Amino acid sequence: MTVDSPISKPNRSEELGPLRGQVWLTLQTRQAWQLVRGRNGTGGKQPIIGLGLFADWLRVIWQAARADDPYADWWLIKVDEAIADRDALLQRLQRALDEQLAQMGSIEVAVAASEHPYRMPLRFANPYAYQAARLVSKYDALVCAALTACHIGMLDGAARRQVIELGGRKIRSLFILPQGYRFLRIDRAGILKGGGKSAQAVQAMGVVPGDVLSGERRAPLAPRRRRLLSGFSEKIGLHPSASASDANIPAAGNDDD
Repeated sequence: MTVDSPISKPNRSEELGPLRGQVWLTLQTRQAWQLVRGRNGTGGKQPIIGLGLFADWLRVIWQAARADDPYADWWLIKVDEAIADRDALLQRLQRALDEQLAQMGSIEVAVAASEHPYRMPLRFANPYAYQAARLVSKYDALVCAALTACHIGMLDGAARRQVIELGGRKIRSLFILPQGYRFLRIDRAGILKGGGKSAQAVQAMGVVPGDVLSGERRAPLAPRRRRLLSGFSEKIGLHPSASASDANIPAAGNDDD
């Protein structure tokens, strides 16, 4: 005797669709917004890489890591370590400010917040771009605390500027890190075989560490490696942002399947 399952298999027209969600970043301060926006290199000024262009560069590295490029794996490790380093720094700075604000005794201090915060959707193709956005959010909270501490006399102007500038400088140095990577359409087999592209990669990016080349060491959030369809790598490329006046947030979907 057989018992039919109470859950029947859906037909093609009833199949479950892909999952969709929303992620938003809300910013209170101009300093944090500038980290998102970046700046074009016009009027004799040096360009500043913002969150959006960082994510665009990182998208290429992420796809190359999927295609078994050991240099892309190496750069994801660098990004992962840099994010952890900056996260630890922002936490230390925030704790120091929180302790100073707590020294007001029975005076209750509400940290300043914008009357009109800026809220933007985030649609990135890999988790490290979201982790970078999380750092911007932590920096935003740090700036609010520093401005509040200065306003009530717990920080002087020089100390306030030092905290704000240090945090911003560290995050900007993270954003320029992916620019050291060169997309050469190589993989581990090609590196081990040697030849023109292998030599070109060494000249452009250095010698990849042995444990990275072997695949033993990868970034904690690295994508699963897989062979892509022929010709796919030819279609991966960077698309420069149209203007620094935009948020520069690429509308790329989740790329983890």
